[in-house]
Amino acid sequence: MYPIHRILVAIKDPRAKQFPAIEKAVQLARALNAEVCLFHGLCDPVYADLVALNGQSLLQLEREAGAAERKRLEILAKRMGHRGLKVTTAAEWDYPAHEAVIRAAARFEADLIVVDCHRATHLAPWLLHFTDWELLRNSTIPVLLVKNRRPYRRPKVLAAVDPGHAFDKPATLDDEILRFGSTIAGALHGALHAVHAYNPLLIGLTPAELSAPGGIAKAQAKASAQAHTRVDPKLNSMGVPRARRHIVDGFAIDVIERVTREVHAAILVMGAVSRTGWRRLFVGNTAERMLDRMSCDILIVKPRQFRNRIARARRGAQVIAAPVLPGA
Repeated sequence: MYPIHRILVAIKDPRAKQFPAIEKAVQLARALNAEVCLFHGLCDPVYADLVALNGQSLLQLEREAGAAERKRLEILAKRMGHRGLKVTTAAEWDYPAHEAVIRAAARFEADLIVVDCHRATHLAPWLLHFTDWELLRNSTIPVLLVKNRRPYRRPKVLAAVDPGHAFDKPATLDDEILRFGSTIAGALHGALHAVHAYNPLLIGLTPAELSAPGGIAKAQAKASAQAHTRVDPKLNSMGVPRARRHIVDGFAIDVIERVTREVHAAILVMGAVSRTGWRRLFVGNTAERMLDRMSCDILIVKPRQFRNRIARARRGAQVIAAPVLPGA
């Protein structure tokens, strides 16, 4: 089991009418007997020239805006308080948004970050949900991206595992995925499922063997057996029943999407390994490419040894010069 004692909920807009991330964090907190922190990062840039025109100092602006946002968060917290939860709030000037959330989670010593997934779309796939992507790439803490308002009712939690360690994935990441998935499923009285996609042609048969009568069927049977040999021992150790094991041939993205739909999974648990440079921007990993394709919530888990380069100290407000208006 994975200990979850503190949950940080990243509130993107305290003025919103609906807060699916809060609602689901409450469910998890009650089931896990965990504390909750409602956090909002004040990340919008402050125009220095306009501040001066309003007769305010930058410090006054920061204090007043911070107090207003904290008041909104406290109203949200009061709605949760009668449920017997320990809830705290925090609103701080910091930027960019994903770093603000990561720093706040570290100060709170959170074991899980819960955030509503952006719903905007863009023609360039690598720009989709940029803040969400940067959060899941850089957070050392698991991140639950909430994609719908449906409450958890004995949810099916689907853990995507890859014992072959494709793309240089650490060998221990599957253990983290399964442990976290098991914790969530158990706390919510749900069921843990596991999915693994394999390629039926990567099994070492020669072209002659593949072209022989029954060669394709032989390759498929051999690949299936090898996949089970890799996956079953790990799933046996986690107590996942065979009826909840989905070991399927095909591309990972297609297989995971199909199985998620077939079992009606409420949460998909996946691993993510951060990459750098243009390859990260244009290709991304399987978890990132699944964000828009899935309607269920997605829980992203990192290897335990993962570290980021994000500074621990807050940056405060981002102060920039006001833009020059036409005709000014």
